[in-house]
Parts: sequence; structure tokens; C-alpha cells
Amino acid sequence: MADRSTRVGVDVGGTFTDIVSIRDGAVQVSKTPSTPDAPEQAVLDGLRTVRDRDDLAFQDVDFLAHGTTVATNAVLEVEWADTALVTTEGFGDALEIGRQARPDIYDFQVEKPRPVVERDRRYEVPERLDERGNPLVELDESAVRDLAAELRETGVESVAVSLLFSFENDVHERRVRELLREEGLDASFSLSSNVLPEIREYERTLTTGLNAALKPVMDEYIGNLESRIADDDIAAELKIMQSNGGIITADAAREQPVNTLLSGPAAGVQGAAYVAELAGTEDIITMDMGGTSCDVSLVEGGEPLVTTDVEVGDYPVSVPMIDIHTVGAGGGSIAWIDAGDALRVGPRSAGANPGPVCYGRGGDRPTTTDAHLLLGRLDPESFLSDDLDGAADAAERVVERDVADPLGMSVQEAAQGILDVANANMARALRVVSVERGYDPREFGLVAFGGAGPLHACKLAAELDVPRVIVPRTAGVLSALGLLISDVLYDYSTSRVRPFVELDAADLQATFDSFADEGRERLADEDHPEGQRQFERSVDLRYEGQSFELSVPVPDGDLDADALATIVDRFHERHRQRYGHAYESEPVELVTIRLRVRGVVETPDLAYSGANGDLADAVSDTRPVVYDGTVHDTRIYDRQRLPSGASFDGPAVVEGVESTVVVHPHQRVSVDEYGTLLVEGQ
Repeated sequence: MADRSTRVGVDVGGTFTDIVSIRDGAVQVSKTPSTPDAPEQAVLDGLRTVRDRDDLAFQDVDFLAHGTTVATNAVLEVEWADTALVTTEGFGDALEIGRQARPDIYDFQVEKPRPVVERDRRYEVPERLDERGNPLVELDESAVRDLAAELRETGVESVAVSLLFSFENDVHERRVRELLREEGLDASFSLSSNVLPEIREYERTLTTGLNAALKPVMDEYIGNLESRIADDDIAAELKIMQSNGGIITADAAREQPVNTLLSGPAAGVQGAAYVAELAGTEDIITMDMGGTSCDVSLVEGGEPLVTTDVEVGDYPVSVPMIDIHTVGAGGGSIAWIDAGDALRVGPRSAGANPGPVCYGRGGDRPTTTDAHLLLGRLDPESFLSDDLDGAADAAERVVERDVADPLGMSVQEAAQGILDVANANMARALRVVSVERGYDPREFGLVAFGGAGPLHACKLAAELDVPRVIVPRTAGVLSALGLLISDVLYDYSTSRVRPFVELDAADLQATFDSFADEGRERLADEDHPEGQRQFERSVDLRYEGQSFELSVPVPDGDLDADALATIVDRFHERHRQRYGHAYESEPVELVTIRLRVRGVVETPDLAYSGANGDLADAVSDTRPVVYDGTVHDTRIYDRQRLPSGASFDGPAVVEGVESTVVVHPHQRVSVDEYGTLLVEGQ
């Protein structure tokens, strides 16, 4: 009997919920409208659509991974659980003080973001540890017991506990939780020594407070989703995507929801890395462009770059996340003229409703999608409203009214200008994650995905001298595909701020061993095979006196004096790559010890038989298309009819179900064995 086991990935976005299923290497894709008020409903709607359309038996689903925006939306909309903070006496205003940094030093009306925990929910308890975790003032247990009664009266749902230097010694934090529970406080708890046992009081307290505020929200959502899935006889255990690019269990996501804040975008980067590796490219820049924004990231050696310096909304969240840089450039980005008569595009967006003018849904501001239509790059018959001529005419009118006439140019020049400005915004973003990080874009490929990414990628590659553009077959739903190939990941860390010369190799080894034991136990509980477990060690170092650090990989094997010397050499090298210089005579300081525990997932084969026939059968039309102000008669290809192994020269437009690829003159396209388009040349 044939094996009908199926892997399913579900990514919930703001407009659509994407489902990708893989069975026997065959990839099936589905999109269903998202349901923001009840996100789990869209997940079930999408799964049922796949079941009915593709003859998918729910009992055959043996892997179900989910990328969610529930935590992200809660942070952006500031809608979370009633949360209290317990902190060291004298430090109740750490969340209020923050970094003491102004987002704009010339704006005297700027307002600070709302604290995660308001002042009347912040409580101080007498206790104090020194910078090495030694008790200076013992915890006042009677004060904590008295606090329990006060918290019960407030009815808080969740409690964050963040005490000074708890990353060195967590005994006081654990005792606070124990005492509050003994006194009958019915609430969820988040300890900073569990959520983020690292230095920097504001970031640690903020991240712990966010985790506490999100726990009831995520617990309710995951509970509802798991219940609905079980009702539909899907037996696969639900997995959740983290911001660091790894999969965790639903229970782990419930416990630390702050780790899911970039769940969807992280899955997209993982999907891009996987598709690029199949195409023979491990060093890539990813470009995920949707209707409102463009997310870019860098992958080196097949591994996305991870950082702990990311802002989600107004809040700096310091848990490990894939280093994703976002700009307000999407298909719905609005073109406008500023006070200096300069053309601007974004960050304001027409969104999904009403959307670009050419959608015919009531939009009245010119967007990048309208510009593509006016330049012949999009076929109005493929996606616009019933009133095709009216929608196209309306797009021309608003571009003329809002851009062409004010700047004294033709509509075609205005449309080209809109795309040039949008491309400039995205090119800056691509340079942020490459050139500004010490990487040469000429040594990378560019993976374009999202609904709008392939429209711009070939032009951006030419501007940045990127030699190859990679457009996956599932470009419009790549985040959902990324869920199916991502490993299980758990990150462990602790700050130990010490001069590196004072560090004992045995002590460092013991810390790594302790983390590894905890990781092994976790993977064993998830029935992950021992032969598919990996342990990746690193330390964060800085020169003494610096306020920032760099993460450096630690050599394999037992650590000794030679290994410590190698670590320092690697730090100097990484500092030189990142900042252009290194001070090898300056003393180095250890900041944080990290271990990443990886449960390697067996990735499925992606079968692609290709279309029958030859390349000529894939040509659906020829129409004039404008490239850099010049009109070219351009062949239009139907992507679904392109045979594997085919190749052709630009200019060309390749139209797919989920996205359109614009290939410029002097570029050449080939179709690989997986149906991925590879565009090369300038």
C-alpha cells in the first residue's frame, strides 16, 4: 500500500492564510481569506479546502506546522492580558525610563510607547544580588506574601518577575513565584531567568513583561486551534514557528510566546534558504515583498543570520530572531509628492482594502501596482475587477493627477518614476543587511518571493550587481513551505560578564554541558532521533568598554586554553568584517554564553515533472512593456506551462498563479528541475 503521509504548513497573514501540503514530493498550494477576529477559523477553512480539492485525508497528516501573527498583532495593537510586574525594590520604573533614547532628537512632541506594564501594576520587593549573583539583601518573603493578596484583588491574569542580576542567580525569582502560588494567586508566571537570562535591565524586563502579557493570549489561541484540529480528526501534533527560524511544540510556544513574534517572516527566510540550496546557492539575500512592506534578510552558508537586537512595533525584544529588516515598500505603497516637490513612495499603503486603484475596489491613490499595470508589466485580465477598462483608466487618471501633472511629466514617465523610487527604497534595505553588515552583494544570490517581490527583483539585482535572481515555484506562499523544512530549535543562554582572560575553560565547558543536557532531554521528550541532534555553541564578546557585542562560534570538542585563544581570534576577525577594524591588543570581555540545540528535520523531496511540450507552448502573448523608459515588445510566458530545463532571454514577463516575474533586457532565464526560475545577467 502506498505511503500517503502528508506534511502540511499553514501560514496566517494579514490578508490571506496560505497552506502548502507535500505528499510523495507533490506540492499543493492553497490560499484562503484570513479571519483576523478568529485566526483559527481561517486555518480550518484552508485545511478543509485542501482536503476537498486535493483528496487529502486528514488522518494521513503526520506533520502540521503553523506560522502565526497572533503575538505580533497583540503587540502592534497593544491588546494583551492584564499583567503585573514584580521587580527589585528601587527598579520599578525601568520600563518607564527605557533606553533614554529619543527616536527623533528634533521632535519635542514625541511620545514614548506605552509601557508593557502600567505603573499601577508594577510592584517592588526588597531583595538584592550583586553583579556575580551573591546575595546582598535576602528576599523579604513576608513582603511577597503580602503582595499576593494585593495581586489577587487586582485580578491580574499574568505576572512577570524580573529581579536584578537574576541571570547570575535565579533563586530569588523562583522563590517569588513559589510564594505567590502558595498564597493562592491564580495567574501565569514569566521569570526573566527563563525568558531572557541576559544583561541589560530594560530589555530583559521588557521582554519578560511582553512574554507574560502574551501568555494568556497565545494560550487561548493555541487551545482553540488544537481543539478545532482534533474535532476534524487531524492527529498530528501542532508545531509553531519561532522568530529564530525553528519549529517548537505548541506547549513551548504557550510558555514563551515572545519567541513567535516574527513567526511568519522567519518561515519565509527558511523557505528561501531551502529553495536556493536546491538551486546550488547557499549565500543569498531574501526579499519578501507583499502589499504593504518588504522584508529583507541575509543567509550565509545556508544559515540565516540571527540577532537579538530587533524592534517589534515600539518595543526592543532581545530574544534570538532572524535578522530581518523591513521597509514600507509593497504593491500597495502609495506614491505622493512631498513639500519639496519630490516624488515619494510609501510607507503609507492602500492595503488590501481598498487596495490599488486598478483593483477597482474604490482606491483613489496611485500605487506601485498601478505603475506596473501602466507600464505593461501586469495583465489586467488576470487579476483585476470586472470593469477592466474602467479600472485601468482610473489608474491612469490618478497617476496623472497626483504625480504626472504636479511634476510636469507624462503618465509613462510618472509610472516609471514611481517604480524607480520604490526600487531605491528597497535597494537601501538590501544594502542594510549586506553592505552595512560587511557583506558584498556581488557574492550573493537574491531570492524573490511574496506577491510583489518578483516584479522588482531583477531590476534590483542589476543595480546591486547581484549575479543571480532565484524565484521559487511557490513564491507567493514560500513562508508556508518554509514551515515544512525548518528544524526544531531551542536556544539557551546566560550572561556572564567577565574579562576573558579570567575565564576558565572548564567552567565554560560546564555551562555548555548543562545547556546540552537540557536540550537533549527536550528533544528526547519530542521523540527526536538521537542521530539527528546537533549542538551549536557560541559566545558574545566585546572589547572592554564597548556597549555592544558580537556573537562568535565556539570550536567543537572539549575546551582548553587553545580553544579560548581561537575564540578570541575569531572575535577579532568578525569585528574587522563588521566594522572594518579590530584592536587585537585590547582586552576582550565575555558577555553571554549561548547554545543552540537543533533537531534536524528530514526535508521532503519536491517533485516537479514540468509541463508537457516545448518552450513555445508556454508563450501566451506578446505585448509592449516599458523598461527604464524604453518600450520593448515582450513575450509573456505562462509559468505553469514552462518545461523543466527551458531557457530564454529577456525582456520577458512570466505570469504565475501567485506572482509575476519581470525579466529585463540582457538577462537570461532558466527553469531548474524543481520549477524554480533562475535569472542571470545584468
